[in-house]
Amino acid sequence: MSVTLSATLAANEDIERRRRAGERVLHLAFGEAGLPVHPALRDKLAAASERNGYGPVAGVPGLRAAAAGYWERRGLATDPELVVCGPGSKSLLYGLLLAIGGDIVLPTPSWVSYAAQADLVGSRPILVPAPPGEGGVPDPDLVAAEVHLARAQGRTVKSVLVTLPDNPTGRLATPESIRRLVEVARELDLMIISDEIYRDLMHDPALPYTSPAELAPERTIITTGLSKSLALGGWRIGVARLPAGAPTLRRQLLAVASEIWSAPAAPVQEAAAYAFSEPMELTARIALSRRLHGTMARAVYERFAEIEARTPVPQGGFYLYPDLSHLRLGGSAEITKILLEEHGIGVLPGHAFGDDPAAARMRVAVSLLYGETTEQRMVALTSHDPLQLPWIADSLDHLSTGLKELALVRH
Repeated sequence: MSVTLSATLAANEDIERRRRAGERVLHLAFGEAGLPVHPALRDKLAAASERNGYGPVAGVPGLRAAAAGYWERRGLATDPELVVCGPGSKSLLYGLLLAIGGDIVLPTPSWVSYAAQADLVGSRPILVPAPPGEGGVPDPDLVAAEVHLARAQGRTVKSVLVTLPDNPTGRLATPESIRRLVEVARELDLMIISDEIYRDLMHDPALPYTSPAELAPERTIITTGLSKSLALGGWRIGVARLPAGAPTLRRQLLAVASEIWSAPAAPVQEAAAYAFSEPMELTARIALSRRLHGTMARAVYERFAEIEARTPVPQGGFYLYPDLSHLRLGGSAEITKILLEEHGIGVLPGHAFGDDPAAARMRVAVSLLYGETTEQRMVALTSHDPLQLPWIADSLDHLSTGLKELALVRH
């Protein structure tokens, strides 16, 4: 088996090497939330620092109860016994692939680690394009045909995955698409894995949001974590909500967890329990984060619009997915290399997300534009007009200049 470094991590390390060498590179390639830790969470972690025992494989009762409450407040009745915690939702997703088995249906494009993890566990992903204008959900009208074909070839297909809202496109699947996918999943007896780690970062919280767990609680698994909404990527903590009536799945997931991570880090679990209880100080921080991510995503969207890039309007998280095919400068690998080496703009190529390599599409992450220091990031977070902050305005000017120079190459 040939395993390579994750595309996002590889790009991050490459850009950091270039920066240390004195190159100016605008870092738009890494999906890190780019904000400081809230002091209350820092204090909770410090207070729990003496807790050095392994603890239960599924996670401490306080964290599981807090996560259950988090979902209850979103209309999903949850038994804490159905919550399993892990060192990041990424680890939980890997564990779920092992526990469920069989092949999985993925949307195209989709986060780089889904297909890579499927390969690692010996699952062959079935890539299905998202409906036009949407992201994060395989087109329900195409899923059934692909699954029937795979099964006719002797393959065992057991699950389908959605991301709400999506990485890499920043789009949210419509309630109608989720409803139709649930119908298909029932007909084909597929488990649904719903990665909802960006749910609390919808730019417009009033936008209709439907989790498949609302429509098919008996076959939907939800994963989430704190790395995006509260910028705790380095703390590595995630939770999964399993469907009722699936004791075998829970046993299998815990068996996998016991052999890979044993238990999540005890002090981090204590801080996470506080976070999932959603005290006012943290919900206020998330609201500010949501506002900043949306403001920056729209600003970057406008820069790509200036060169007539076809870009779906971002709706959540901190990502955009522009298409520069009209410039006729090559596919995703070529355009990404030109942007980095000739214009100092680092992005990820669309083919890393399962997209057509011939298309000049790329994922752009805006969350590392907020500042180089904790002080700058806090100012950006609390500012009513972060686009006017000198360091952010300078980065946006760098992006505009590079994109305009790129567009001139066509002429």
